[in-house]
Parts: sequence; C-alpha cells; structure tokens
Amino acid sequence: MHPLAQQLNETLERENPHVSAMLSSLGKAIYFPKVGILSQSAEAKAKAKKFNATIGIAIENGQPMHLDVIQNTLSEYDPKDLYEYAPPAGKPELRAAWRSRLLKETPSLGTKKIGNPIATNALTHGLSIVADLFADAGDAVIIPDKNWENYELTFGVRRGAVIVEYPLYNADNRFNSAGLRDALLSCKDKGKAIVVLNFPNNPTGYTPGPAEGDEIVAAIRDAAEAGINVVAVTDDAYYGLFFEDSLHESLFGKLADMHPRVLAVKIDGATKEEYVWGFRVGFITYASSSDDVLAALEQKTMGIIRATISSGPHPSQTFVLRALQSPDYEAQKAEKYNIMKRRANRVKELLDSGRYGDAWEYYPFNSGYFMCLKMTKTDAESVRRRLLDAYGVGTIALGPTDLRVAFSCIEEENLEELFDTIHRAVQDVLGQ
Repeated sequence: MHPLAQQLNETLERENPHVSAMLSSLGKAIYFPKVGILSQSAEAKAKAKKFNATIGIAIENGQPMHLDVIQNTLSEYDPKDLYEYAPPAGKPELRAAWRSRLLKETPSLGTKKIGNPIATNALTHGLSIVADLFADAGDAVIIPDKNWENYELTFGVRRGAVIVEYPLYNADNRFNSAGLRDALLSCKDKGKAIVVLNFPNNPTGYTPGPAEGDEIVAAIRDAAEAGINVVAVTDDAYYGLFFEDSLHESLFGKLADMHPRVLAVKIDGATKEEYVWGFRVGFITYASSSDDVLAALEQKTMGIIRATISSGPHPSQTFVLRALQSPDYEAQKAEKYNIMKRRANRVKELLDSGRYGDAWEYYPFNSGYFMCLKMTKTDAESVRRRLLDAYGVGTIALGPTDLRVAFSCIEEENLEELFDTIHRAVQDVLGQ
C-alpha cells in the first residue's frame, strides 16, 4: 500500500476506528498524490513568476489560449475563469460559497463540524465516490422500494454491493421508519451498512415530516448502538423544493456527529436546485467531530476524483459561482420555486377532484419534481405505451403498477389535459 494511503488510514483509525472500518478496499488504498504533476504545478503557480512550464494548457498574451468563436459567447467572463483546469476539489471560491449556503439552510447543524464541500461532476458522481470509498462486494446498501434506478448501477453493478429494500410508505402512507430500522438491523452480522436517504424522493416526490425525520434519525441511532457502522448518505438532489408541511432542511444536519459509528455524507448540487441540469456541478460534504478525519476523507475523495475525471468542468463552476454571488439570485430562485409549487398544487387539486378515482390511486407527494400514480385496474407499462403511441405523451412505468409523472416539465395550464389524457389511455387499455 502506498505510504500516503497508509498515513491516511492510520489517521482515520486513530481518530475514529468506526469510520476506518467503513472504508472499502479501494477506499483504503486510495490517496491524493502530494508529489506529482498537480502538486508541483500548484507550487509553480504560486512561485513561478517568470515562466511556468508545468501544466498542460496553452498560454497566449498572458491568458489561456482560446478560440474567439467560443470566447465571444462568453465575453463577460475572464478566460482564466473558463479555460484553465479547475482544482480536483473544485473552484475554491465556489466551495466556500456552497459551504456558506449549506450552513445557512441547515440550522440543525448548529456548531457541528463539517468539511469543505468538494465539487463533483453532479450528484451521480458524488454517489459514485461514496460507492468507491465505502462499498465492497457483499456490503449492504439500504434504499426504499421506490427509488432512483441508478442506485443499482452505482452501488450494485459497479461495486458488487447488495441492495436491501424496504417499503417507502407504511400502512398510514407515512415514511416507513420501522421498515428502515428493520433493514438496518438486518445488517448486524455484516457490521456495516450504507443507507441512502433521498428527499424529496425520486420517483414519488415525497419528503417526510419533522416527526418522521426524527424517527429516521432514531432508526439509524438504534443501528449504531447495535454495533453497526452506518454510512448515512443524504441524496439531496431536489433540495429546497418543499411545497407543504414537511421537513424543510436536509437530515444531514441531525445525522452529523450523532454517533461515532455514523458517518454523515451530504450529496447535493446545482443540477436541480438551480435548474442547470447540463452544467454538472455537484458537491460531496462530510461531517465529523475530528478535523483530521475530515482532512483524510477529503484527501481520499480527491484521490478518487484524480483517478477518474481528474477535475470537474471549470466554466460551469464559474457560472454557478456567479449566480450565487448575484444580488438577483434569491429573488429569481423564489420565482421558479413558486412556479413549481403551483404546478404541484394543481396536480393535487386535479387528483383530488374525484374525476379519476376509477383508474388509479396516487402516492403521497409534497415536494420535488415528480409524483407517482398507482394503477388499480391495469398495468403501468400498458398505459405508458398507449400514451406514447396514441397520444404522444411520455411517462415512466416503474414496476407493475406505478407510473411516474414529472409535473416539473409541464406548464401549469397543460396539467389538466395531461391527466385527462392519462385517464383516457387507461380507459383505452381496459377496453382492448
């Protein structure tokens, strides 16, 4: 094992042996090179005032070389904020701005220690880093039965982890914290579990209420007290889009430093929150009472980034930073939030009108981009295909009964026509 990796592992073992035990074989082996091209280039950038012949970019007239056909469309930006490589951990100013935002929006963190957010190539990359660092073949990854299918690819196919599912809803159509607790405690023989908490949920658009949030935290604490090391990951892809009386902050705040056997990891980003899906800017943030643990995890994370994508895209990080610094940012974001809330409310109004009661039920939703219908008289795939082939309407069939509808991409005035058309497709299928 490389001495740098060994040094990081010794730090984690000394500061928190439970976190050390959470690491996968790759997580133990990975490190960020301190002596190499990047470190020498960083040193030269600070000290080489005459000539800097270290990094693989081209310079012309004192600026990064560029094409006018590109720069002319980005003329408000300095070339140094676009064309140079971003650091592996991300643009420092952006990391600082995101950290300030995270602390402001997560009051339950209080004075708890968190690391500086590390920029990722959107949220999937952040989840992939978690998988690489903590998941080995046979390790348990706990998710609800209604989940984003990419979890299976990221943790199961890529890393060989075992996906353990529990029902998202209980008999009262609330979050099934008892099911989560049972799934966690089923991992006692393994001594380790990775739990992914995705709120607002994809595909259902559900976020637990405050009391349910406390139950989730209690379930994870019970697992820790039973001797299970828990990597508690909050996938906050749709963070902030809370339309009703649910939790209005990430559970990361309550999970942070709650128990020595619990490592809280927050995955979030600008992708959905700032409506910049193609920018691919995300973040991974760790919580720990130990500064040394946070530093070691940052080094290992940077090692994964260096070994996979080297660093994230600089232009999109610059664009997001500019937005966060703008005096118009809060007002513009509130405007988009209100549009999304009106769409969600209109969907619920339509579904509660009684006009579709013979065709489906719907799962509770209160946030995010999506909601899910539960077909009661036909299968979801037949309805999906009828909608597409006969009406040119796209939806997503999930399992035998569930049809996911992204109301986020339908204008409010078109929602009635959309659900009327879905109902018509159900009747068509039943009449065949």
